[in-house]
Parts: sequence; C-alpha cells; structure tokens
Amino acid sequence: MYDVSTRKQALALVEQGRSLNSVSKEMGISRHAITRWLSRLEPLSRTPPCIRCQDTPGLPEDRVAYAYLLGLYLGDGYVISKPRQHYLMVTCTASWPGLVDAAEDAMCRVLPEPNISRLQRAGCVDVKSYTKHWVCLLPQHGPGKKHQRTIALEPWQQEIVDAHPWEFIRGLIHSDGCRITNWTTRMVGGERKRYEYPRYFFTNKSDDIRKLFTDTLDKVGVEWTTLARGSDPFNISIARKASVALMDAHVGPKH
Repeated sequence: MYDVSTRKQALALVEQGRSLNSVSKEMGISRHAITRWLSRLEPLSRTPPCIRCQDTPGLPEDRVAYAYLLGLYLGDGYVISKPRQHYLMVTCTASWPGLVDAAEDAMCRVLPEPNISRLQRAGCVDVKSYTKHWVCLLPQHGPGKKHQRTIALEPWQQEIVDAHPWEFIRGLIHSDGCRITNWTTRMVGGERKRYEYPRYFFTNKSDDIRKLFTDTLDKVGVEWTTLARGSDPFNISIARKASVALMDAHVGPKH
C-alpha cells in the first residue's frame, strides 16, 4: 500500500500534463493504481474504525462484554504489538471449554471484525484476536510483566467497571481465580467431625491488579481477606457464607 505522499507525488506529475504511462514507468507504480487515485486519494482502511481512535473517543458498544474481557486480560491475557504482528491473546485451561468459548465470545462482542483463532497447546488453549486496536482498548499494555509495572484503569475503563462490576469480577475469577471446597474439623457433641465449606480464591502477583479486584468486591458488598504465601500476599480469599453466596449468584465456578 502506497502512502499519501507518494500518491500526491504521482498525481502532481499527472497534473503537469504527463501521461499515466510515463508516470507509471517513472515511479514504478501501476497505471491502474494511479487511475484509482484520481478519484480517491486516501487509502481505504483494511480494518474498521476504532471507537477509541476517533477525534472524540467513545466507549465500546458492548460494555458488559468489555468488563468481562478486561478481567480476563488482566489475569491471563496480553497484547502483542509489533510492526507486522498485532493481536490480543487470552490463555485458557483446556479442561474448561466453556471458558474458551466465553473468551472468544467476549472478543467478538467488543470487536466484531478481527479474525479470531484458537491454538491448542499442552494443557491450554490460546484464544487470539488479530488487530492493532487492542492496544487502544487495553491501554494497560506495555513492556514487561504486569506485576513489574503499574496497572491502573483509565477513567473511561473505571466508568465501565463501576457500571458492570460483576462482569469485571467474573473475568478476573475466570482467569486467575477458582472456587474450591475447603474443609476443617470441629467438635460436635464431644466428637470431632469434618466440616466442608465453599471458598473463592483469587491469586495474582500484581499489587495493582489485586487492589482493582478487592476495590470492586467492596463496591458489591463481598467480604474478603488476604492470605500470604510465605511473605507474599498473593491470595485473596472469600469464605464468609453470605459473600460466597453472592459470588455463586453472579460468578460461579469455571466450566
């Protein structure tokens, strides 16, 4: 694809009275291309316009899907942005096919046009959506690992999370969280008996991402505690009965 300056140079020669054939030969550009530029100078975009690239940036149309996808990205996703390679990838455990479908569906709802593929690897599936505009929609993208750099939401992203907090929580749990059955023992009538109860965990090395998670839990009334692994507070635990019931109603286990 020729840039606009090259197109203008070719058309300037035509305006001087030069024939299309001579301009084509001199510049090494096909006569057909120069003819098309006479009616349209600007190149046609191969990708649809991005809602964030407009003069007045807007919000994604499907904000529910965006809140969920944002959670998936902050957990198990990353954006590749190189001169000839642009895509968003979310890695899902292969034993949860429903999660793989949900990740692909969210990508399609946020950006319907880009091609999406699945790459099966040992124990996991990489879901990829190919377009450079994921950098615009996920400005947390940057060099290095997420836990080694600052992760903060843009005001427009926070607006979406505030409007759809449960979808954001669900995306984070589906990426870096789980629902398990925990157990302990207690004395009942003088006899020690086993007691089981459900519990949610969210594990992430990034202090910023854990805070985004817990701040959102606070807004929806879910109680949580921090469990340190050694000296590292990587685990967020949700174990109180009422809070687990809220999580079950809005999130549920991965499948």
